[in-house]
Amino acid sequence: MRGAGSPTVGEVLRRFMRKPGKYLLARWNWKSAVLSSIFQCAIFFFSNLTGGLRAAFSAMTTELLFRGATSGFYGAVTEALRDAEPPWAAALTAMLLLPLANVASEFLVHWLRGTPNIGASIAASMVFTALSTLFNLYAMRRDVLVVCSSRSSLRQDLIRMPHLLFDFAILAPLRALHICSRIVAAKMTDHL
Repeated sequence: MRGAGSPTVGEVLRRFMRKPGKYLLARWNWKSAVLSSIFQCAIFFFSNLTGGLRAAFSAMTTELLFRGATSGFYGAVTEALRDAEPPWAAALTAMLLLPLANVASEFLVHWLRGTPNIGASIAASMVFTALSTLFNLYAMRRDVLVVCSSRSSLRQDLIRMPHLLFDFAILAPLRALHICSRIVAAKMTDHL
């Protein structure tokens, strides 16, 4: 998919540090902002429903404003990592870096706002963010959910989602298992 001339994870991250305006602001991923806001709002609404309808709506509104402002930046980082090699390093970086970068500011915003069930909300959000970021990276490596030159409409992206979700959840782990078993078999053969 990618290949020679693709940047390393370190090179991608250095770009953000050197020119944040060019790589974060100009490449703000509105598709990530919209989809993340929808799912995260639902997480915060249902996690806080035990505190009453008013608390659930308050947590949901807070998350909508927070995600609407931040998720486009995280999407820009994920989109930039789609070209990084090796793919496993890009996936590990996205899956760990983005949720960790997000959780402190998300906690602070909800703590200041007085979100009642903040622990469960943040925990669920962090798990969802890690998994959805990994999926988004997977999709972006296939030119879905991108806003750069190879973009398609959000509608076209959503039409491709069921196939991508199946591939991500079922076929990708099977491919990874197959690759790992070949590596183990080769190492065992080398030792004989």
